[in-house]
Amino acid sequence: MRLNLTLIILFAAVVVLCIWLPTRVLRRRHVKAAALSDVVVRCAQGHFFTTIWIAGASFKSVRLGWRRYQYCPVGKHWSVVTPMPIDQLSDAERIEAARVHDIRIP
Repeated sequence: MRLNLTLIILFAAVVVLCIWLPTRVLRRRHVKAAALSDVVVRCAQGHFFTTIWIAGASFKSVRLGWRRYQYCPVGKHWSVVTPMPIDQLSDAERIEAARVHDIRIP
């Protein structure tokens, strides 16, 4: 019985660390991110595009805190991408991000 309780507590801690905490960090940075949503990101070279962002999970990128290392479809290179607060983007940056969406795999 004690082992079952330990496993439940461990599972809850993993859920908090992998899903709830990254979502809270993004929201504190004023980035619209649900459990599964399209998010505007900027690569290290300054390209804007839209990607699927699942808090705590990624299949096409390597998670680095609130950043990720993934393929930039605009510059056709691998780079660190950062989610951008939509209210801090200019109209031109929003249009640029809306034009390009990476692959539909989270």
